[in-house]
Amino acid sequence: MKSPSMLRGLLSFSSMTMVSRVLGLLRDISISHVFGANVATDAFWVAFRIPNFMRRMFAEGAFSTAFVPVFTEVKERDSHAQLKELMACVAGTLGGVLLVVSALCVVFAPQVATVFTPGAVDEPHKFTLTVELLRLTFPFLLFVSLTALSGGALNSFHRFGLPALTPVILNLCMIAGAWWLSRRLQTPILALGWAVFAAGILQVLFQLPALRRLDLLVWPRWGWRHPQVQRIMRQMVPTLFGSSVSQINLLFDTVIASLLISGSQTWLSQADRFLELPLGVFGVALGTVILPSLSRHHIATDHEGFSKALDWGLRTTLLIAVPAMFGLMLLAQPLVATLFQNGQFRPFDTRMTTFSVTALSFGVPAYAQVKVLLPAFYARKDTRTPVRAGVAALLSNMLLNGIFLLTLYALWAPPALKAAPLFEGLSKVPGLHLALGMASAVASYINVGLLWRWLRQANIYQAQPGWPQHLTRLGLGCAAMVAVLLLGRWYWPDWTHMQVIGRVWRLAVLVCAGGATYVAVLFATGFRLRELHHA
Repeated sequence: MKSPSMLRGLLSFSSMTMVSRVLGLLRDISISHVFGANVATDAFWVAFRIPNFMRRMFAEGAFSTAFVPVFTEVKERDSHAQLKELMACVAGTLGGVLLVVSALCVVFAPQVATVFTPGAVDEPHKFTLTVELLRLTFPFLLFVSLTALSGGALNSFHRFGLPALTPVILNLCMIAGAWWLSRRLQTPILALGWAVFAAGILQVLFQLPALRRLDLLVWPRWGWRHPQVQRIMRQMVPTLFGSSVSQINLLFDTVIASLLISGSQTWLSQADRFLELPLGVFGVALGTVILPSLSRHHIATDHEGFSKALDWGLRTTLLIAVPAMFGLMLLAQPLVATLFQNGQFRPFDTRMTTFSVTALSFGVPAYAQVKVLLPAFYARKDTRTPVRAGVAALLSNMLLNGIFLLTLYALWAPPALKAAPLFEGLSKVPGLHLALGMASAVASYINVGLLWRWLRQANIYQAQPGWPQHLTRLGLGCAAMVAVLLLGRWYWPDWTHMQVIGRVWRLAVLVCAGGATYVAVLFATGFRLRELHHA
């Protein structure tokens, strides 16, 4: 595939994902305004994070990265009838397995809640809410995985826009749940659970017409013994872990956050929304668009094309992720105050969420690079190397969680609390969730460092000319942007006590000034848009 079509695919996927992420932001603003940060919202975010973790693995991770190379190979080499047969067998097998998994998780929801929120077991109201919400949100896993299957098939035919637009349905349902359905239920927070359940069904239905136009709308059938299905499953099992390290880290963070002060789950979840924009719109988009291209280059044994496509992905990622990191770190408080501080979301919640955003945003370049590096291994059917890197990152994250948490506790806990039992003390000191964000960010750099090292050792990637100039321009652009944002933060230091309209126009000024400065310096130092067409 020529690079312009890769760029078109990226722009198509990114623009549709941008719509979804903006609506996701409106969704979280709605939830914050209606419900605030409390026991009920903590229960919802836990109940949503567990099946959503599975969504990330399937929709943006393991399933797609295992399915797309095999599907592309059959599409390139075999007949359309064989492609339809593969589609039917994968849909039937995946659907059958996940139907059983979802049913078991609904039945054993109390046990699942106990594992992931041990801190809520001693709070009957919070624990009961979590269990009820889990039973509503878990079937989402089945529906969203079938959506990922049809999305992977559409991506292989270069239909990137529709799959990227599909998550809009979830956000619209949750916004409706927050503003409309919650007022009609005895337990308002359950409206969000029902919204997630409805969105799962609607997302599957949304993609069926596009599959029908490609003549890929088939009845699912059990095909466990189909050779290509077995290939996908063999690649998927290690890929499940390798592509989901950051999500597994988030689940561990969920367990630890349940031991911290009430509201910690919500503050971490709100911070995750800010990372969704650069990661979802560009990191995941690049990984999704580049995988079919890398697979084709590998099938055709086009080593030069493979290397160029990967180089293009790495450069484009840095161009977006590095300024996004600095922007999020410096504008964390203005962003949180402007978007969330209203209704039930107080200045204290703004300060706590700012901690999470600042810590997690440090890892944005690493999170995004992982999304681009992983397809380089999966396109070559190498699923073991990412698992090795993932295990190292996961162990590092767990160790760093403990080190950072105990360090902050020692620094911040008043002397009277230090004399109390540790778990009791942890649940009373605000701000300790900062440690979880710091650990996740550092672990992500360990992950990307190991992937990069093993990629070079395998001699499958040769850096293309022009990297020193690219990094110099990137550094100068970011330095100028940081100077402008620091000046703005010095001039407008406190955002928690401003009127909403004052926050909005000041934030718009800072974002526009910072972004314009970065782009202007890039072009002034020789960057041209045509460089994005080289792959």
